[in-house]
Amino acid sequence: MYLYETHLHTVQASLCGRSFGREYIKPYQDLGYTGIFVTDHFMGGNCAVDRSLPWKEFVYRFCAGFEDARNEGAKHNFQVFFGWEETFDGDDFLVYGLTPEWLLEHPEVRYWTRKEQYDAVHAQGGCVVQAHPFRERDYISTVHLSPKLSDAFEVVNIGNTPQQDASARKYAQKHALRMTAGTDIHSVTQVTPELLSGMAFEKPLRDIQDYVRAVQGHMEYTLIVPPGREFDGEPPFPVLPVDVRDENDRSIPVPNPLF
Repeated sequence: MYLYETHLHTVQASLCGRSFGREYIKPYQDLGYTGIFVTDHFMGGNCAVDRSLPWKEFVYRFCAGFEDARNEGAKHNFQVFFGWEETFDGDDFLVYGLTPEWLLEHPEVRYWTRKEQYDAVHAQGGCVVQAHPFRERDYISTVHLSPKLSDAFEVVNIGNTPQQDASARKYAQKHALRMTAGTDIHSVTQVTPELLSGMAFEKPLRDIQDYVRAVQGHMEYTLIVPPGREFDGEPPFPVLPVDVRDENDRSIPVPNPLF
């Protein structure tokens, strides 16, 4: 099997990142991974790049962690793909399939709504994954769920509790959503068999479009679940208020039962 990390942050572009892009390559390769996706926090989230910069300068700096990782990966025959993580009202989305070159020419991404993001990314042949959808933190006021504006839900995320991951999995199953897994890694100190997640494929990905096709249901894969992450009980209803969005990014009544 060919293993890929799908959710990774660097110190160059994520305020919460602790490691340079290049530092991830050897540790992941030593544990049998074939590639990583660099998904630093974008405009609406915990971005380390000054948002007041001219757009092209912002993009160059935002992509620094990815470029750093890609250059190091090329030396070791290790694949590195580009993505980003955008935040709206405490809810996060992983965007895959668009390039840094595309980003340079599209400053309007700064103002996208959830619907505009989903439609525009699809128009460019990419995909959108709602990251850790049932996460509850002190900086999050509401659990926003957007099953109609996502190609998949991330149902394994090491920043979540096993119960929160179980909620995401059960919700995705109820709504026939595709499911992904990623570590949401911020430091090379977390590159251990006990923590790493991601996705496993029978063949290496030829390019990021292979990954998009997989997320959209055209290729098979296996979720990598670290030991001790299983949760067999009934997932609890979130403590925070729940807001479900429709295909037009409007709030709709929360179904009962939720799962």
